[in-house]
Amino acid sequence: MSETNVSYVKKTHRFGLLTPSSNTTQEPEFSAALPETVSLHTGRVAYRDITPEEQERCVLELETESRKLADAEVGVIVFAATAPTLAKGKGYDRELIKRMEDASGRPATTAATAFVDALRLLGAKRIAIGAPWSKIMDKPMVEFMQAHGFTVVHSEVVGFVAAIDLGRVGPETAYDLGRKTDRPDADAIIMPGGNWSAMPAVERLEQELGKPVLCNNAVSLWAGLRLLKRTDSIQGYGRLLRDHLTA
Repeated sequence: MSETNVSYVKKTHRFGLLTPSSNTTQEPEFSAALPETVSLHTGRVAYRDITPEEQERCVLELETESRKLADAEVGVIVFAATAPTLAKGKGYDRELIKRMEDASGRPATTAATAFVDALRLLGAKRIAIGAPWSKIMDKPMVEFMQAHGFTVVHSEVVGFVAAIDLGRVGPETAYDLGRKTDRPDADAIIMPGGNWSAMPAVERLEQELGKPVLCNNAVSLWAGLRLLKRTDSIQGYGRLLRDHLTA
């Protein structure tokens, strides 16, 4: 009988990700960063362009996709998109969480919720926002953060509308935006938007700027792993995943 050379790692936790249908970045980034004993399971909600209209459309499938993830007995569901989870202001993310939890019977969170929780954990009060989308999408983001008690000292946008185009850009776009967004009086930089390679730029930005840099996919991973009660230290993506999952 021939021996197999394929290594087997038992999966102890299942991470449920709800991602926009046009997203091509989250699954590769989450898979690369998750601890090897955590498996990734994905549902998709219809979302093509980064517009207010698409934000309304994508949440129509929230219950359906959450129930599908529950069939896989995931331990958590994270709706890892920033703009759709804060579109209607303070408290809207909590409404979406309740809808996901009621449909699935599983603990859930959102990217918008994760940003707020991470900033509070790090003690950041004054923030600068660097986002890949258009100016029309900037206002709800700024207002959401202000409503949670943060002072937004600056916001910067790139201007992407088609999400599939955003998914084609490399980490240098996020790095350049992070540098451009930073202000001396900002305690932290946040970089919303799940369909661009911002995670690989975080460590370099933090080292050069000397402050926390929080991007959508990293905070979403962090929030989901906390709900799974994981205490890992995940290297290479900034201080949040490296230092703030451990017990």
